[in-house]
Amino acid sequence: MFISKEEAEARLRARKPIPKPKPAYLPVTGSPLTVDKELYSTIAAAPRVLLEEFVLPIRSGRAWKAPAGSIVRISTPEGPQMAWFEGDLNIWNAHNPRERFWASRTKQLYASHVSTYDRLWSCLPFMRPLVTIIGDSLSWYGVDEHGGRVHDLLGTRCDGYISSVLSGKGYDFHCHSNLTRAVIPFGLNESDVHDVINIFQVTGLDEQGRYFMNPCPAQKGDYIEFLAEQDILMALSTCPGGDLSLWGFGADSEKEMIKCCRPLQVQVFTLEDPGFLQRGGWKPAEPAPYKGMHGLVVPGGEHGIPITKS
Repeated sequence: MFISKEEAEARLRARKPIPKPKPAYLPVTGSPLTVDKELYSTIAAAPRVLLEEFVLPIRSGRAWKAPAGSIVRISTPEGPQMAWFEGDLNIWNAHNPRERFWASRTKQLYASHVSTYDRLWSCLPFMRPLVTIIGDSLSWYGVDEHGGRVHDLLGTRCDGYISSVLSGKGYDFHCHSNLTRAVIPFGLNESDVHDVINIFQVTGLDEQGRYFMNPCPAQKGDYIEFLAEQDILMALSTCPGGDLSLWGFGADSEKEMIKCCRPLQVQVFTLEDPGFLQRGGWKPAEPAPYKGMHGLVVPGGEHGIPITKS
């Protein structure tokens, strides 16, 4: 039905003031959305043993496994002040790639951007935490003058497909391609790559609801840390965009973006005391208790209704 400009304006004038809305998912005491901050702070501060460590070069990708109860630290190992570090991160259950990070639901449960004590949840039918953020050196950033925040769940990875649509040229080292190459040694492929958390990236929506990217505030030594809530596989791409506030699809923007690309460091730790987590009451995350029947009844059996074809 077509609505005239006059009718639209009349509807706007007649619209009653809308009260300030409340968040749809407010964590309460005892909720799975609310972690025991004292316990998780103690975990973050507990003595550690390094299991694995590597530096991911610019415009590349790599995947690795981390056992339940381990700590994964992603940090910025080098670069001058106001260098730009962005990483596109995917997470799966290490034993079942069908269980993977669900950016959209995580965004609903917490916010468009996440920080310490927020959890990254898996998709249906599993619906459980994959990791909990236990450290974030950029938590001070808050909200900038344009509404930008750090550690983005609004956007997703850059990819050669949209690049070819907008510029007519493909590129093999976008984050989607980097992640695709990274997971192949683990038996996964392109279809397993999913929406990411853009760590260290500052983004927001402008006054018209359009996505924007601001310069990253990370400097040498900044980090984000995750506690693995189950055995996980992670894959990370060092974004080829560099300073994403300069993002574009032409030759000039490409020259500017690569100037400020920087590597990222990954470290996987286990706690020095093997029994610390259990004594503190921590245990690996359990799947959602819903049985997934969806109102369906399985026919057959002694008194069942036989299946017939129409």
